[in-house]
Amino acid sequence: MSILVTGGLGYIGSHTCVELLKNNHDVIIVDNLSNSERQTVDIIQELGGKSITFYEIDVADRQALRTVFKCHDISAVIHFAGLKSVNESIDKPLTYYNNNLGSTLALCEIMNEFDVKNLIFSSSATVYGHPQTLPITEEFPLSTINPYGSTKLIIEGILKDLYHADNSWSIVILRYFNPIGAHESGKLGEKPNGIPNNLLPYVSQVAVGKLGKLHVFGHDYDTEDGTAIRDYIHVVDLANGHLKALEKSSQSPDLRIYNLGTGKGYSVLEIVRNFEKASGQSVPYVLDGRRDGDVPVCYADPSKAKRELGWSADRDIHQMCVDAWRWMQYDAKREKSTP
Repeated sequence: MSILVTGGLGYIGSHTCVELLKNNHDVIIVDNLSNSERQTVDIIQELGGKSITFYEIDVADRQALRTVFKCHDISAVIHFAGLKSVNESIDKPLTYYNNNLGSTLALCEIMNEFDVKNLIFSSSATVYGHPQTLPITEEFPLSTINPYGSTKLIIEGILKDLYHADNSWSIVILRYFNPIGAHESGKLGEKPNGIPNNLLPYVSQVAVGKLGKLHVFGHDYDTEDGTAIRDYIHVVDLANGHLKALEKSSQSPDLRIYNLGTGKGYSVLEIVRNFEKASGQSVPYVLDGRRDGDVPVCYADPSKAKRELGWSADRDIHQMCVDAWRWMQYDAKREKSTP
């Protein structure tokens, strides 16, 4: 199949594109390079063993997107494109609503125009807000505590309304927990601009000496060591979840929702200790106050995805840290060798 991947040069998108190529799909990527690099195209092709088609466009640009659909016989769309920082969304809510909602509306309108109605959407566990009980199932009440999460929840509502109005659509909503790690080659990983918002890139940059110390936000939560607990999932496991979702969505029209997580939670300090063990490097840290928009504990019940998609996460926390460290070393050397 020919799969259009929006935001396909980003962290999760790029790993998913590699897995799509390895499974003999044709891949068309649209990405505006706002938080990604053009050279990732070459890396995806090298690791996937096939060429891709890349367009540097913004998904919200309807005319540019329409041109892509005219040039390709697209079977399905995997929609990653969007701003994704919880902290930034609190400071710039209008930017997040405008970008994330606007791009999704434009995409769905053009898909409908070309009768392409197979969509996999990149949602988030942030739609569960403050979970009252654990683990979190797909049936939990939905609420949000930051604008980023609100954009995901609103888009989920848009897609549900779209399906109910026209049930010829086949839509899969994937609620991610916390993706970390990198491709086992060490050539593809997460590279955020500036100081990372996500934990493992932050830890990695401290370990490699790029940053001086890790700031641990929140150390008085009701957890064993006082730091927040999250469900961390290897990015390649997450990417493979999209392939399973694509297989499922191709069987029959429907609207389906799945958690993608491991079902196990690790605290911030547990991640630090695991990363120090995997890398052999010290990760100095300081304990700071809580951040707005963070919840104390969050981990998935991924049994529905296992039952209906035949998917489960295979890689453990040690492998996640080993792969993240391999990528960090590779990227640091690449930066030094770039004039």
